[in-house]
Amino acid sequence: MTARSEIRARYEKRRRRIGGLLIGSVVLTTIVVTVGFWGFRLNLTPSAALGIWRIVELERPARKGDRVFVCPPLSGALQEGLRRGYLRRGLCAGGVAPLIKTVSATSGQFISIAGFVRIDGEVLPHSRLMEFDGEGRPLSPHVGGLVPPGAVYLHSDFPGSFDSRYFGPVATTNILGLAQEVWTREP
Repeated sequence: MTARSEIRARYEKRRRRIGGLLIGSVVLTTIVVTVGFWGFRLNLTPSAALGIWRIVELERPARKGDRVFVCPPLSGALQEGLRRGYLRRGLCAGGVAPLIKTVSATSGQFISIAGFVRIDGEVLPHSRLMEFDGEGRPLSPHVGGLVPPGAVYLHSDFPGSFDSRYFGPVATTNILGLAQEVWTREP
């Protein structure tokens, strides 16, 4: 085999490898877009079970205990959470991915925060506030107060969850739908 034919063989091998990568990328992108169109989402954060979830249309007002997909509002606390890496990039306003959280309080309920969360005087389980994040940066809790009309207070049992403890109530118009587990495992 001549030097020229060796170079040509390597070139062809590289061309086939690049072509395969391009085809694989197109196929993977098509699958992700198609699955996302049907409401499926991949959760890789420990705030909810890891795996595949589906957004199911919520045909009634959100109520306590509903696990929901929500686009977080672009408040200062959420922008800081995005900057610090607590939130993933996604298709919600501001380039944030939807969150999976549980509705813990609804409009008219009173939230008090002092080391942990109380809703109408009752301690919310697994609601101890963290003073610092995993990198030692201070966390500022939300001040609490009355959940306003058209809003919900969101929570996750995961101790390090970035939820309403830190960013406050969220408008119900930000709820995308119920979060339905499809294929998951606990973190």
